[in-house]
Amino acid sequence: MTHPKMSLPPLLAIVGPTGVGKSDLALDLAERLGGEIVNADSRQLYRRMDIGTAKPLPEARQRVPHHLYDVAEPSEPLGLACYLNMARRTIAEVHGRDKLPIVVGGSGQYVRALLEGWQAPEAPPDPALRERLSAEARERGAEALHARLRQVDPEAAASIDPRNVRRVIRALEVHHATGRRFSESKAKTPPPFTSLALGLTTPTRQELHERIDRRVDAMLAAGWLDEVRILVQAGFGATPIFQASMGYPELARVLSGDIMLDEARAAIKVAHHRLARAQYTWFQRKHLGVQWFTIGQDVHEQAKAVLSAFLIARPEKKNAGGL
Repeated sequence: MTHPKMSLPPLLAIVGPTGVGKSDLALDLAERLGGEIVNADSRQLYRRMDIGTAKPLPEARQRVPHHLYDVAEPSEPLGLACYLNMARRTIAEVHGRDKLPIVVGGSGQYVRALLEGWQAPEAPPDPALRERLSAEARERGAEALHARLRQVDPEAAASIDPRNVRRVIRALEVHHATGRRFSESKAKTPPPFTSLALGLTTPTRQELHERIDRRVDAMLAAGWLDEVRILVQAGFGATPIFQASMGYPELARVLSGDIMLDEARAAIKVAHHRLARAQYTWFQRKHLGVQWFTIGQDVHEQAKAVLSAFLIARPEKKNAGGL
């Protein structure tokens, strides 16, 4: 008897920390197995932010279809609910073309929400409310803000660290905008696909840090500082997306003369090291079922073999990228 889940169309997710080679693997598999790439990096959604977000180069995007890149200006913040709506619609369209959607990116919350069928609350960001709550946290302390959340949503408060002010503010924002508890967003609906998640990692943490450092140096050599200058001149320097994107505020301070470039370079590398640790936390949850591969000469062949077996085992091969 065929398992009902295996009758659903397939989806591949490629995850892992920043700088480990996810985009290269996604491009290779998409070309070899008839796939289309769907972005799951929260910063690559935005136009004008190309170098500092390590967005796929134009030549790569011409080789296979890429989706959900450059869909908004930095002044138009897109929340999780908006991303999920776009991603689910895009994935359905890719399946409609009998192609394999390959979700790739380092935003762990986006990937988990997509694969696990989260029902994110439709609550757009409220900059004025966020500023008021941020000011309250600065003046009265993070614990006071967390106590407010505990009053309206005890379940959410129990699951959010009081020190994570940004997350506490988002939970309060959702309650303010919808009247519903943020904890209700944990409701899940089984997604209309069956997924395989492949993860890339390095042999050692030191090797990952070295890869990240080389990548930051390459970004700066490719003109990242000029990209920041253009964004600032266009009036995007004060937007929440710009300010919350790694490296952009630091380089803006270089342009304003507050710090030297080498100081910013060092700070950006450290921030990326921290991001990599956080990404591992998101992707190493057991229920995601990620199959991990240590990068090396044959990692693409190993990944292709696992994906091919996943697709061949399916009863409906018409959606299996031509296999």
